[in-house]
Amino acid sequence: MTRVLITGIGVISAIGKNVAENRIQLQKGQTGIGKGTLIDSRYVDVFPFGEVPYSTESLMEMAGIAGEKGITRTDILATVAFQEALASSGMSPKEVSAMDTAFISASTVGGMSMTDELYRDGNKIGAPSDYLSSYICGAHTLKLADRYKMKGVSTTFNTACSSSTNSIMFGAKLIKSGRAKRAIVGGSDGLAKFTINGFNALRILSPKPCMPFDKDRSGLTLGEGAAFLILESEELVGNKKVYGEVTGYGNTNDAFHPSSISDDAIGIIGSISQAIETAQLQPNQIDYINAHGTGTENNDISEMFGLNKVFGTIPPYQSTKAYTGHTLAAAGGIEAVFSLLAMENSELYSSLNCINPIEEYDARPISAYQSAYEIKHILSNSFGFGGNCSSIILSKA
Repeated sequence: MTRVLITGIGVISAIGKNVAENRIQLQKGQTGIGKGTLIDSRYVDVFPFGEVPYSTESLMEMAGIAGEKGITRTDILATVAFQEALASSGMSPKEVSAMDTAFISASTVGGMSMTDELYRDGNKIGAPSDYLSSYICGAHTLKLADRYKMKGVSTTFNTACSSSTNSIMFGAKLIKSGRAKRAIVGGSDGLAKFTINGFNALRILSPKPCMPFDKDRSGLTLGEGAAFLILESEELVGNKKVYGEVTGYGNTNDAFHPSSISDDAIGIIGSISQAIETAQLQPNQIDYINAHGTGTENNDISEMFGLNKVFGTIPPYQSTKAYTGHTLAAAGGIEAVFSLLAMENSELYSSLNCINPIEEYDARPISAYQSAYEIKHILSNSFGFGGNCSSIILSKA
């Protein structure tokens, strides 16, 4: 089967509106988490957020869609990252709209970022809003496919926090099976009052910036953002710049609990093991792990248990959610871009807010920025509600 190469990347998050800005902040060890100034929520004085620091109007201008009706923040973030990914890959309009170009995106929030409008429309309060067609999780996918006249396979994953990792996996499988020659993959989620209230009801939001893998961690920090990768079949790439290769992937479901991972980490162990096996690697060949690392009590100890079972001696690892917050369906895509930046530039980024690492395992997250660190193979984990566990291997091409 053909190799699946990555020829374009685009990202927007709390630490930057493009790839270059995100990398600078990663190198500096500078978080984007702070007090929310744009989200309309009673909880902005209670919880910090990883908010993209631009108004919706500014983002629309940035994306070149100012004045369009029925466009949500999730749609706009997706558009910004999508455009950067296309530009970095140099895809032509003909290639984007070709039947053999797939568009596989992801979202959990979708148009629920317009929570008040959704409530009024759903309860028939007043005249219908401009957002009636924008609430579903796949709205941004449909809008982008229409704007770019895309005719190939298109769908939207909603498997909670593993969504965009699953979109990368599915896009790679489409190419390897000959069903597509190119795939635009990733995801987008905007901050929403609905989401904040829901996570608060679960009592897993932290009153301070999240502390992944710290023994005193107190919960996650919600964020927003979007990222897309351009995957292409090897024979099409030619002299294009290649950021890496999708060599392995795994997906399991431990079916343990609607919002928790099982303590014995069977889903985590399964997805990581599948990914390593698919990549035809051994565990000791993984040079860096971008962990799911939400900062919740359950996730971090379960992930550490799973990593310890698979690796014994755990490779250098970290969670970059301490930079961006947990961007839900966009997390896997954003973290794949961060992983590719680390591999391309032979660097490791500092783990933030881990002062006292989990004591059960003798494995501290990366403690400081490192340069000249060669990376050939990366494991990136994303674990979602309902036990949906996904892992991908990104390798130097």
